[in-house]
Amino acid sequence: MKGSPKKILFFRLIRILGFIPGNIGLYELAFIHKSASLSDSKGNPLNYERLEYLGDAVLGVVIAEFLYRNYPDRNEGFLTKMRSKIVNGDHLSMLTQQMGLNLLLDNRIQNEQANRHILGDAFEALTGAIYLDKGYRRTKKFILRRVLRQYVDLAELERNETNFKSQLIEWAQKNRKEITFYTDIEPYDPTHFISFVGIGDTLFGGGSGISKKEAEQNAALETLKELNVLT
Repeated sequence: MKGSPKKILFFRLIRILGFIPGNIGLYELAFIHKSASLSDSKGNPLNYERLEYLGDAVLGVVIAEFLYRNYPDRNEGFLTKMRSKIVNGDHLSMLTQQMGLNLLLDNRIQNEQANRHILGDAFEALTGAIYLDKGYRRTKKFILRRVLRQYVDLAELERNETNFKSQLIEWAQKNRKEITFYTDIEPYDPTHFISFVGIGDTLFGGGSGISKKEAEQNAALETLKELNVLT
């Protein structure tokens, strides 16, 4: 057992999480990407995808409650934007690296852009593992004390607009412009999407990403730059 991967993970997690993990198998699973996935005796894949699904929901609830209580004078639109900024893939990827969770990940993908998403997904999977192992109260405590308090600058997030698609749609509404996103699978790379923005009869900026959402955000960003209205 001495120096085994499971024991190394156990002690690293104590330092990162601030508590002693119970079911270490859940945490092992939280750091296995499907590219490194094995199967159990029934043929079910052993990777973090199911934990990611659960963790995404739990994280959303914790952040929503936190923002509701900490911004009593702000409206729904502000709260929704702030939650999106905290839980979006790029921000979660950054948090994963700052906390050193990326060093625990078993991932065989070499694509840098894909890896940014994988890191964010692993954070959600870890959240799911904590929830199943310790329950909601401990999960909430971990997110508030070990993540938000130590790594998230709320004032900086308030100042930064990261939802470029929303920003572009707001601009179009104010200027009475008709806007359309043309998004499809990248013809030369089926693992990516490509998107272009149409304003009226004119085609503007294009962007790509490993998800439809990311491609449209990147296309919106390029369009805002072309229109010189990026805030």
